[in-house]
Formats: sequence, structure tokens, C-alpha cells
Amino acid sequence: MIYLDAELKPLERWIYREFKIDISAYKSNQMNRRLRNIMQRCNASSAEEYIDMLENSEKLRRKLADFITINVSEFFRNKDLYMDLEDKIKEYLIYKPRSLNIWSAACSNGAEPYSIAIMLDKLTPNIFHSILGTDIDSTILEAAKKGEYSKNDIKNVDEPVLKRYFTLRGDKYLINPCIKGRVQFKKHDLILDPYGRDYDLIVCRNVVIYFTQEVKDKIYGKLYEALKPGGILFVGATESIINFRDFGFEKASAFIYRKKT
Repeated sequence: MIYLDAELKPLERWIYREFKIDISAYKSNQMNRRLRNIMQRCNASSAEEYIDMLENSEKLRRKLADFITINVSEFFRNKDLYMDLEDKIKEYLIYKPRSLNIWSAACSNGAEPYSIAIMLDKLTPNIFHSILGTDIDSTILEAAKKGEYSKNDIKNVDEPVLKRYFTLRGDKYLINPCIKGRVQFKKHDLILDPYGRDYDLIVCRNVVIYFTQEVKDKIYGKLYEALKPGGILFVGATESIINFRDFGFEKASAFIYRKKT
């Protein structure tokens, strides 16, 4: 195991105390680089000097929180995988034709849960589904609630979907109220906080790749417990779960797993 560099340990403790983010769960070689990078940008020669700067600047605190939580998202990211997910949801609805309970974990700017809401509106226009988006970063959750996106965020959205579900205002694409009102957001830490239960679908993409294998296994085990029997877990395009059988999953497709009934 690679540990966080000793000289960065004071910053690790400060981050946990102030943000309640356990960066020891992240891959240490990546986190070492990220922390040294942001310290260099601030011309801080040591962790202690950087902490002094953070103590006296709310702006720097927000920048650090954004930097370590790695907020990257877009609508229908890896579009072919979303098409596969849509097929699996159609199959699921044949046997469970009712309102679904859905969790989009580490949802960043909300593009992911809104993508799911758009998909379900097309599949089941007369059914209201419960969709929860969570993230560790309070600032990005506020952006998700606003539902305003750049051209790059919606690059995978087909033109008919764009016209139906978005409104262009200036250089921003605003998610329409009919979709915006279907998603609730709250703060949640995948490592430290308890998980909900009885989800039909959990979307957890492009986040566990940053964690150590030990932490990944704990998260996958808790995600399994959070699903209903037969429920679906949708992961990122670089996050195939090699040991999925150890948790009780069966493989539905390359990046979709099902809790055994």
C-alpha cells in the first residue's frame, strides 16, 4: 500500500477535521499529486503554511474542497452504456411495473440523476419515480439544484431530447421543471455515512476508481445491501467489478450488476 507522504499528514488531518472527508481512502499516489499541485498553485512551501492560508480564506477552502472531491459529470456519459441501462430497466419494469426507488451516488452537478429522470420519463411517462442524488460536496449540490449546464455538459444529448427537456438561456441550458422536480438532492459521504435501503437502481459511476481496493470492496458491499433483490447497480466505464460474485452480484452486462433474487 502507498501511503500519503508524511509531510502532507497535517493537511490530511485538517481536511478530515474541517470537511469530514477521509482522504486516506483515496489512492495515495493520486492524492499526493493533487495536494502538492494545489499547494504549488498557492505558493505554499509546506502543509503547515497552506493550512494557515486555508484558515484565513473561505475562497481557498472552497477551492480545496472542489479539488479533492473531483467533480466531473455530463449528461448520458458513455452513451452506449446508458442505452444498455435503458434496456435493463425495460426488462426490470416488466416484472416490477411500479414506481422505482433510485439513488445516484456521488452525483456531482446533477447531470447523472437528471439523465435517469429523462430516461424514465420516456419509458414511463405517467409514473413518478423517487430519484435521490447525493454528493459529498455541498457546493456542487447547490449547482445541481439550479440545473444550469454548459454546452459541454449536454454534448451527448440528442437534439429531440434537448428541445423537449432543456431551455437555452444565454449560454446555459436549463433543465426543464418537469424533470428538475423529479430529483431530490442531499449531502452524503460514501465512506462515512450510512446507506439507504430498498433501491431498485443505484448509479455509482466514476468515483470508486479513486479509492483503494479495500475501500472499494466496502463500498460495493454496502451498495449490494442497499439494493432490493433483483435491483441493478450501474457503474462507470472504467470500473468493472472483477470480484462481483464475492458480494452476491450477478453480471447483467459489462458495467451493470444485479443483486441476486
